[in-house]
Amino acid sequence: MHEIALVPQARLPRAHHDRHVLASTVDAFGAAHWLLTERVPERGTDAGPYDALVVSVTDDGAVETAELSAVRARWPELDRLPDGRFVVASSRCDGDEDTGQVQIFDTLGREYHAFSVGDAIQHLLVDEAGDLWAGHFDENPLGIRRWSATGELLWASEDDPGAGWITDCYALNVSGTGVWACPYVDFPLLEIRPGQDVRRRTGIVGGADSLAVHGERVAFLDHGRIVHGEMTGSSVERRDVARLTRPEGGPVGRRRVAARGSRVYVGYGPLADWGVFDLSA
Repeated sequence: MHEIALVPQARLPRAHHDRHVLASTVDAFGAAHWLLTERVPERGTDAGPYDALVVSVTDDGAVETAELSAVRARWPELDRLPDGRFVVASSRCDGDEDTGQVQIFDTLGREYHAFSVGDAIQHLLVDEAGDLWAGHFDENPLGIRRWSATGELLWASEDDPGAGWITDCYALNVSGTGVWACPYVDFPLLEIRPGQDVRRRTGIVGGADSLAVHGERVAFLDHGRIVHGEMTGSSVERRDVARLTRPEGGPVGRRRVAARGSRVYVGYGPLADWGVFDLSA
């Protein structure tokens, strides 16, 4: 099996390595973000809010910071809206439906708006238009949903017969022109475009946690493997299998992913580094 190495994308500046990484992602425009605290926040429903620092590294290497006040999420998901506001969401509700599971912070780091999207968030990705796509896990029938930044439900997989029955959203790719998903239980490849019926193709990988799409080509990331395929009208045909490695070689190990069109960003090691696999390269 041949190997494909990640290309370095961004690294958390060394000046912040003494802080605890709560969450990290790469946004729709290629900037990497880390949500940091001085120490791990207390767990449990009685734990109070905490302050956090977001460190961002843009695709041209510039470093930016933002201080967020009164963050509530204990198991947070992080992303940034196109206008610079940050989104922090608790992957588990933990009884915060009344206060708001998803917090939108303004550019001064203050809570601007809050709302809830449902328990067990596996993926939370903001698209280029500023809408939030949430994919759920833990056999949660909410499946995949699209929300506005003000908390308006715009689309739900449960209301679209073409999406089928989704109980775990294993892989979610949000790009500027469409959304792709590979959900449990049959692991089809779903093509989701606002205003159109969901297109469903028979998949080739069971349990891939990320995917990249370029034209008619698709690549599934599956526990250290990259499984290449080509889309037909109703299915995906397997073409090749490779092993994914770190930029310097060796297994990726512990990782986090953010899939954007032809690119899958992979956070590895102690989540201080992001590399990228680009199917269009």
